[in-house]
Amino acid sequence: MRRIDIQALYRNYLEYLEIERGRSLKTLDNYGHYISAFLEFAKAKTPDDITEDGVREFRMRLNRANLKRRTQNYYLIALRGFLKYLAKRGVPSLAPEKIELAKVPEREFDLISDDELGRLLASPNGSDAKSMRDRALFELLFSTGLRVSELCSLNRDSINLSRGEFSVRGKGEKVRVVFLSDSARDALKGWLDKRKDMSEALFTNFRRGAKDELDEKARLTSRSVERIIKFYAVKAGISKKVTPHVLRHCFATDLLQNGADLRSVQMLLGHANVATTQIYTHITNRQLKDIHQAFHGKKRRAN
Repeated sequence: MRRIDIQALYRNYLEYLEIERGRSLKTLDNYGHYISAFLEFAKAKTPDDITEDGVREFRMRLNRANLKRRTQNYYLIALRGFLKYLAKRGVPSLAPEKIELAKVPEREFDLISDDELGRLLASPNGSDAKSMRDRALFELLFSTGLRVSELCSLNRDSINLSRGEFSVRGKGEKVRVVFLSDSARDALKGWLDKRKDMSEALFTNFRRGAKDELDEKARLTSRSVERIIKFYAVKAGISKKVTPHVLRHCFATDLLQNGADLRSVQMLLGHANVATTQIYTHITNRQLKDIHQAFHGKKRRAN
């Protein structure tokens, strides 16, 4: 019987993720790293070399390397996806369901209070181009819940100010519609009216030391946005770590706390699975204590 080269299958799987599933290059790099790490550890030459014992020993190695359980699961999720692909192609190997993920603690979020959020959004208060850019950036993040990578990829013609909505291409090349608040629309209009450059990017960098001279070739990067937010968080007197993702969390929790249903929030965030959105519900459940105190036992207190 002809031996099936697992390296060829591994390459085919990455091509399948890119072409058929529309995964990003970053995802391909990550999956390639995780799967190749296991194949190298297990000295796997064929699919038959992927065994329960081999997976267990690999998990022990990851654990003894002091990797967080969530990080360990990234390796297992990638390997399980590869095994599902083999099963789909009819290639005999270890059953994907044999791989169980490690239990991880619930995610905790460094949320900021409503007062802190208000101070942060108001902190770029100058009339120079850089302040107007940063004010538009902040308002857009909070109005739409965009991922920072999605924000940085936006072009001027991506935004429809008159309609107050636009489409964005997110993870897995999935397109969703997001909406602009009145304050976000005003901030974006002010920023675009202020510009004199010809760059297609919605958000660009400024030349070093200049508040009004744009570097037309320098589209803002994710790292640049992180630095901008960190600068204004300090300016606003916020001691917590504030990142673009914190503003995405604020967007989601604000919607849920004001009565939005989970499925709608899932669509606005661009989550493929509603289970990902459910991580926010335990945050909004903090309101239940206030509800309990306000409404429980009212008759007894009256007596």
